[in-house]
Amino acid sequence: MSETGVVASPSREASPLRYDWEKSEVQAIYETALPELVYRAQSTHREFHAPDQVQTCQLISIKTGGCPEDCAYCPQSAHYEADVERQGLLDPQHVINVAKDAVSRGVTRLCMGAAWREAPRGREFEKVLQMVRGVSSLGMEVCCTLGMLAEEQAVQLKQAGLTAYNHNLDTSPEFYGSIITTRIYEERLKTLAAVRKAGITVCCGGILGMGEKQSDRVGLLQQLATLRPHPESVPINMLVRVEGTPLASAPPLDPLEMVRAIATARILMPASKVRLAAGRKQLSPEAVTLCFLAGANSIFVGEKLLTTPNPGVDEDEQLLQTLGMKPLESHAG
Repeated sequence: MSETGVVASPSREASPLRYDWEKSEVQAIYETALPELVYRAQSTHREFHAPDQVQTCQLISIKTGGCPEDCAYCPQSAHYEADVERQGLLDPQHVINVAKDAVSRGVTRLCMGAAWREAPRGREFEKVLQMVRGVSSLGMEVCCTLGMLAEEQAVQLKQAGLTAYNHNLDTSPEFYGSIITTRIYEERLKTLAAVRKAGITVCCGGILGMGEKQSDRVGLLQQLATLRPHPESVPINMLVRVEGTPLASAPPLDPLEMVRAIATARILMPASKVRLAAGRKQLSPEAVTLCFLAGANSIFVGEKLLTTPNPGVDEDEQLLQTLGMKPLESHAG
């Protein structure tokens, strides 16, 4: 027991992991009465994770704008006139300095995102490898999201010290074509397979609030929960509506849908870190607290998530302090 009376070393034996979830099962969980759903998710959470710990991650855009993809939610797409200034690949030392500053604030994971359809070869990729080596040397977990990835590139990233690769499925296979036409679902799965083959952990989640139906949220969660193994990291994002993108006028998402999705993800993938990701600035402290109760155990800190706003450092520290939650120590390396 810790000083607060919570279990310090959760048991991992109580609930075996499943990979054969049927869509009807996932839907039944998602539609459970909210108090019961949150109770079940929190109970599952405590079997695999300390309930008073949360990992803080920082996301930095290492190459901004000009992406040839047409993802309807993304202000970095070259197809739309969003107010995003294009920026070439950052200098590796600048990124390493950002990481050092993050470490001084207790951040244990740095995620680096580049607006590419697929990771380039040659000089630019070498710079990314430099960044990974430098950040990894600080003892941080290192995650990259660079678009589609070839097997040999995944191997190089692994050798450089990459901890995880982010490649979201975004939504269900059925709704996918409504938000992206420049890439097919199977290409995303192929990149995930290359990452797995290289021995890198997978960060894979989706976005809620893009006009999808509840059945699409259920379909996304089923897709994630039937990956074998489960993604070690499952970011659940709320759409950030940005002027200039096709989804700028999408109706706002009910925050309780975020709670339901997080709780369902926790039940389906009990050992994974469920990350409360983009859109958190649109949530009240009470809604964020409900997300933690539902099984979220990671947040992204910093003023921006790539190009969209995020709560300030002081706000995050105050909320975690108020809730009595502690930062998770890094297990990199």
